[in-house]
Amino acid sequence: MSFRRVVFWSHLSVAVAVGLVVLTLSATGVLLTYERQIERFAEHRAFGVPARDAPRLSADRLAEHARAALGERAALVFASGPDAPVKATAGRRDQVFLDPYSGAVLGEGVEEVEQFFGFVTRLHRWFALEGASRGVARAITGAANLLFLFILVSGAFLWWPRRWRWSLIKTQLFFRRGLPTAKVRDFNWHHVFGIWALVPLFLIVVSGVVISYPWASDLVFRVYGETPSGGRPSVGGGARTADGGTLADPVSLDTVLAAAQAVDPAWRRITLQIPAPDAPTVEATIDTGNGAQAALRRTLTLSRADASVVSERGDEANSPGRRARTFMRFIHTGEVYGLPGQTIAGLASLASVFLVYTGLALAFRRLVLPLVRGRNRAAATAAATDQRARRDA
Repeated sequence: MSFRRVVFWSHLSVAVAVGLVVLTLSATGVLLTYERQIERFAEHRAFGVPARDAPRLSADRLAEHARAALGERAALVFASGPDAPVKATAGRRDQVFLDPYSGAVLGEGVEEVEQFFGFVTRLHRWFALEGASRGVARAITGAANLLFLFILVSGAFLWWPRRWRWSLIKTQLFFRRGLPTAKVRDFNWHHVFGIWALVPLFLIVVSGVVISYPWASDLVFRVYGETPSGGRPSVGGGARTADGGTLADPVSLDTVLAAAQAVDPAWRRITLQIPAPDAPTVEATIDTGNGAQAALRRTLTLSRADASVVSERGDEANSPGRRARTFMRFIHTGEVYGLPGQTIAGLASLASVFLVYTGLALAFRRLVLPLVRGRNRAAATAAATDQRARRDA
């Protein structure tokens, strides 16, 4: 058996084995394509507050309401736009939306949207299972990601033309009309979707492997000669006044917020960490991207004595390994390249759905139909023989 046939049968066998899992990952990936934008749109519709005649509360008053709702670790997230909602967060999960005129809690989120994307995310990661079953599901999706990587590489090898003739290549690059059978159509579609989606799918799957396996994540750091911790820089101001004491009369958080806004007028969101009453500094994170683009996000440490910038830290402060690991996290969704990247990732996931469908259909015709037809022919032959025997008798 030639090497090419070994690769073909390996490609076919692995694809049949993990096809349904890959189909689930791909279909849910399509549904999650614009999750961030849809959630923000829904939040804006639900909690956006049109301008009123009354004055808006100061950032200090909003901080008091945020602490009352979420505790001491709360932060305020200000979005650009006159009617944008004000969000208070604590950690990665706790959040409430505040009325900027009264400080009243408007809600924790748009429940229907959060439930939908929460379910799809759980389905994508571990088939929406709970408890001990979740670990098994995670192992299955991780293995499917790894095997899908083999499918992509072996598929590219099988597609690679032995002779580069345009008359042949164009039949596998573009959809053809008037094909005689469903088998020929599926063969054409499988090649077209596969070759056009190859690069984005390769990045999505490789990053999925990195997300799924600690050894793959550690490997990203080791490629750059770093320990797996990645040398994450310390977070937090922690600075003191010149004499090392605490600040007696800090400027208002409104002054700090205005200073942060002035640093980059193109800001989309500013996250203001609510400081302790006597803290000499406060941190503000300026985001000019979609929230997933590390290169468009930077953290300022501002003095509460005069709102001057004490220090500034962007993605360049992270080690190369840490930057690569962050890139791998958000290349999986395409968000690292903004809306165009998300769109390409979504289309690649949709192409993967068709790849699974056409691949399984071709495998069914190759592996199952001959057996069914063989049994039907054997049964027909036996029936005919029996009929002749009875007629002769």
